[in-house]
Amino acid sequence: MRTFPSKISLITAILVAGLASAQLFRTKDRMDNLESFDNQKFSYGFFLAGNNFDYKLVLDPRFGISKQQNLVRTKSSYSFGAGLIGKMRLNENFDLRFEPGLQFVEREIYFDTQSNDQFAAGTPANLPFTPRTLTDADKLRNVKSTYVDLPLLIEIHGDRWYNSRPYAAAGVNWMLNLQSNSDAADDNAQGIFRSTTSNFAWSAEIGIQFYFSRFKLTPGFRGTFMINDEMVPDNAETPPYWTPAIVSAKSRALMFVLKFE
Repeated sequence: MRTFPSKISLITAILVAGLASAQLFRTKDRMDNLESFDNQKFSYGFFLAGNNFDYKLVLDPRFGISKQQNLVRTKSSYSFGAGLIGKMRLNENFDLRFEPGLQFVEREIYFDTQSNDQFAAGTPANLPFTPRTLTDADKLRNVKSTYVDLPLLIEIHGDRWYNSRPYAAAGVNWMLNLQSNSDAADDNAQGIFRSTTSNFAWSAEIGIQFYFSRFKLTPGFRGTFMINDEMVPDNAETPPYWTPAIVSAKSRALMFVLKFE
């Protein structure tokens, strides 16, 4: 025969289980936040982003590699961005998103290319040049970029579970670099690393949308990968210590995005 304390324990366990179930799962008496929000044809918001940009380099086997060692290296850094959100509902599971923003970026490129002095007499790939001793300032390029990022994304999302739902998105970007120095007459011989102004990229993103009583909060992770080569070659008379060592330089970025709608 069960004792009174054991009955109390059993009843307590049932009550706790029932309460937990009510908290974790939807019930007919429980209302969702912003129930009709996603039925709007258009919605708007803004986002903040923490980003990490780097260059994916393809090196020239003659000027950029020596004894299987890469002579050019990059170092990424963390920065930030911000922008606006415009969303158009396509159907129950798909949205079209346009999220123009600014991305502030800073990277380092290190050129350990003094060994290229051996090509001073000239090769089919470069003119003869007078060797110069590379200083620390010659070897290190601090490349600052400000991208006007214009991504157009297709979003697919799962069914809403109470006040959250997962999503994934992918699309293309046009990225305008306001600090490209592409039209500068000087090049790396004068300490200026030049890059292209107009660029194209593709992006992919995943995250979870959370619904609150007054707004929707979406944390997500986005990867952006440049399609075109961003490097502008040095002038023909410049020694092959810098851009001749690189075949292509394409940005790649990982961003943590926090959206408010």
